[in-house]
Amino acid sequence: MQVSPQKLFPLEHRSYYLFGEDRDALVEAAELMLSQGDENAIRLRLDVSELEQYEVESRSQGLFGPQSCYAMVRNAGSATPKQSEHLLKLAATVAPENKLILCAADITWKKALHKKMLAESKVVSCEFRTPSLEQFQAWLMDEVKASNLDVTPDASLMMTESLHGLREAAKQLLTRMKLYDNEEGVQFDVALLGQLLGEHAPQDLDDYCHAVAMKEARAIALLRRLLINQQVSDVQLHTWLAMRLQGLLMFLWYQRMGERRPAQAARIFGAASQLVAQEVRQWNAPELMAAMKKMTDTEKLLKGASTESRMMVLERLTLDLISHEEV
Repeated sequence: MQVSPQKLFPLEHRSYYLFGEDRDALVEAAELMLSQGDENAIRLRLDVSELEQYEVESRSQGLFGPQSCYAMVRNAGSATPKQSEHLLKLAATVAPENKLILCAADITWKKALHKKMLAESKVVSCEFRTPSLEQFQAWLMDEVKASNLDVTPDASLMMTESLHGLREAAKQLLTRMKLYDNEEGVQFDVALLGQLLGEHAPQDLDDYCHAVAMKEARAIALLRRLLINQQVSDVQLHTWLAMRLQGLLMFLWYQRMGERRPAQAARIFGAASQLVAQEVRQWNAPELMAAMKKMTDTEKLLKGASTESRMMVLERLTLDLISHEEV
């Protein structure tokens, strides 16, 4: 039987198989599951090489009779064929008072263990898919609200795009924000949040993105200043520019669809929302789609597919984008 993450609780079954790409959400759910139920239960966090420990503890009679045993196998997805058979046998024979939680984040779909676990009638399966940007933002804003923090709309979008899918990293950032706030009601805008995220020169990065969006020659000088004088990461710069161009493409699409507030529909906030209508006039849809392909190609070069300096790669990208010819 397969259920959604929202229907895992309350725990009504003995064996659970958690899989999917969203590792942080999966581990968070497994830890919560492990803490549920009999408060006197033995609780174990095991690797696939330590399954014998679960067998020993789950069968122990104890001094005062049988004791519940809850176990979480943290890396079921890396089990060898022999360990896979062992896991399947254990999952199908869990005693009523015990719980067995198997975590298999990023498991290969072709693995025999995965197929057999899904087919096992006594195991409840649950897939944790990578959340969409909107789903992650909704979760993140709930966490911000629960932390009683004041975050501006453009800063919330920055958080979402920087930490998309990284729940643990987001929680660590919220902890830093709470310490910084110290219950003084600090408002977290893009500049302040950029510092806490480790982003360098957010205002200058925004200026560079605007210059590229407007196809202005000064974008080259801004690029060199950011990379050389301010030591901004090339990956960070590429990410900011990709988000800006993606925003323009989405704005243009919503505008063509007759949306009354295309900037809001495209989730463009802050200073960019005031500039997008001016910027988008410099482009047409085919140009923006070609620009996004260029961004993808450049990302591959920045990640090691080129022997050229990263400065040269980004200079050529910028020149291509600000050219009034088709990208």
